[in-house]
Amino acid sequence: MVQRVARAKPLGRRGARLLVVDDEPVVVRVLQRVLAGHEVVVAMNAKDALGHVLAAPTFDLIFCDLMMPEMSGIQLHSEISAAFPEQATRMVFLTGGTLDVDARAFLHSPATRCLAKPFDVADLLALVGEIEIELEN
Repeated sequence: MVQRVARAKPLGRRGARLLVVDDEPVVVRVLQRVLAGHEVVVAMNAKDALGHVLAAPTFDLIFCDLMMPEMSGIQLHSEISAAFPEQATRMVFLTGGTLDVDARAFLHSPATRCLAKPFDVADLLALVGEIEIELEN
């Protein structure tokens, strides 16, 4: 199924600085297209994403797949929380499929934001818009 994709339009002069972490190339390409008005850094796995955050912990939002091989989104969140708690609060988890008990408990935490795959483009853009408003204030 082909989904029409809206493009994010940055508010004001500054687009958001976003990190996209997903091991599915199709998801990454869709997010890059949808978020084309912003600075988008891509990591195809959690270890590379952690490297990006450790090198420059200045992401406005981090879109992260919850279930990835080697290091999960939950493990990445834990590592980022330890080093840069502010960055951990800016994580939005993308998930699809069956979740184990730990993943469900993690996602039900009040501070955890999640978009289900396939995600609604309007919901994605609303999250980016919210962070842009914060950045302008």
